[in-house]
Amino acid sequence: MRRAITNGSPLPAPADSGQGPGGALQSGSPQGPGPDRPAGPTSRSGGAAAHAARHARNAPWPYTRLDVAAARAAGHPPHPIRQFVLKTRSRCNLACTYCYVYEMADQGWRDQPVAMAAATAARAAQRIAEHAAAHDLPRVDLVLHGGEPLLTAPAALAAPVEAVRAALAAASPRTRITATVQTNGTLITRGRLTALAAAGIRVGVSLDGGLPTHNTRRVDHAGRPGFGAAARGLRLLARHPDSYAGVLCVVDLDQDPVETYESLLAFAPPTVGLLLPLANWSAPPPRGPGRRPGGPGTPYADWLLAVFERWWHDGERRTRIRLFEEIIALLLGLPATTETLGLAPAATAVIETDGSIEQADSLKSAYEGAAATGMALDTHSFDQLLDHPGLAARQLGREALATGCRACDLVEVCGGGHYPHRYRAGEGFRQPSVYCADLQVLIRHIATAVQHAAATTTGRRHATTSHPPVAHPPAAAS
Repeated sequence: MRRAITNGSPLPAPADSGQGPGGALQSGSPQGPGPDRPAGPTSRSGGAAAHAARHARNAPWPYTRLDVAAARAAGHPPHPIRQFVLKTRSRCNLACTYCYVYEMADQGWRDQPVAMAAATAARAAQRIAEHAAAHDLPRVDLVLHGGEPLLTAPAALAAPVEAVRAALAAASPRTRITATVQTNGTLITRGRLTALAAAGIRVGVSLDGGLPTHNTRRVDHAGRPGFGAAARGLRLLARHPDSYAGVLCVVDLDQDPVETYESLLAFAPPTVGLLLPLANWSAPPPRGPGRRPGGPGTPYADWLLAVFERWWHDGERRTRIRLFEEIIALLLGLPATTETLGLAPAATAVIETDGSIEQADSLKSAYEGAAATGMALDTHSFDQLLDHPGLAARQLGREALATGCRACDLVEVCGGGHYPHRYRAGEGFRQPSVYCADLQVLIRHIATAVQHAAATTTGRRHATTSHPPVAHPPAAAS
């Protein structure tokens, strides 16, 4: 395997200096809607050669150090794409100050068409059906994303999903679809919910907490708070539980963790996704109030464990918290259902409004063009994407990790952490997570809680079976 994949750099010491928060799967933009001009899939980057040069300069691992053909020969087959993110809108009605799409390293959104054209959606549907048929996929997951996807008129919201359904019916009738839309919640209306529900599309909302004070960075282009509109949308969504996918919330060390969690419960989310800010070794995460840059401690683990303790010891399970459930599942040897933990191969592709095919959006936090592939729906299939070094590296499991990660006893659970969190400028994505210390504390604490719960349950069961009730003979008749 060393012939196919070069070894990573030595395990670096944790970097603890901070910067502004980032996010994942949030909707937000500091810019107003731009001109709806056509843009070719490679117009903003100069083509495949420019992509290759940029990747080689910023991320030698994997772009110059991974031989995909050799990895295939060494026993690492490609894994098909199973989740397709359709960027139906490239602009947003909010101007969140931390949004990874608009406020971080990659500014490619500026050259994207405002909306995905119907012809582009139809071509995406054909490519998705082609891929599903080639790999006999039992299911594909579609995510309508942006920008803010609900800027689309209600009558047209479901059109991309219906196009995929029609294409699958013709090319891969065994494949079923799950579909969600990820929104900032401010544009949720009864009409939009009705249209989405009719098409079987569930709704996920990004929020920074359940109180106005948690959401001061989620403002519109005039600087006005967006929380009131989002709260109204969430209350409406909560009355339609079949359409409610859940809430995503980025960890903010400036906010009280238990207050943040409990305030979100007021919106009755079926799931809560707690996300670490999109940070890396060259752009480290904020350290929180009262902590100096480079100082000791695990503030993100501390924040998350405060929520875990409240959630774990609650008398009733009022919502699911995906991060905690994923860690528990991986500790028990069950497969992961997320790319942020564990060693399961990445299986997500993003289709931009111009029809370009990209890697996961979260990579945009690393450097300009980090998610780009130089591929487009008109010229490339999703099978060709599988051999792109950026995606192939994320399907190698343990072999893609830094030396220290491969030797760690938590590697099966942590999986090296979320891929964008491993980035270091000029080196690439073969470092441990910038949250390595936090992840270790978090995982070990949850493991202890699970072991204690198992031991307690086993002890109660043993006590019950070891001392069965004594069967007294019936009283003698007088």
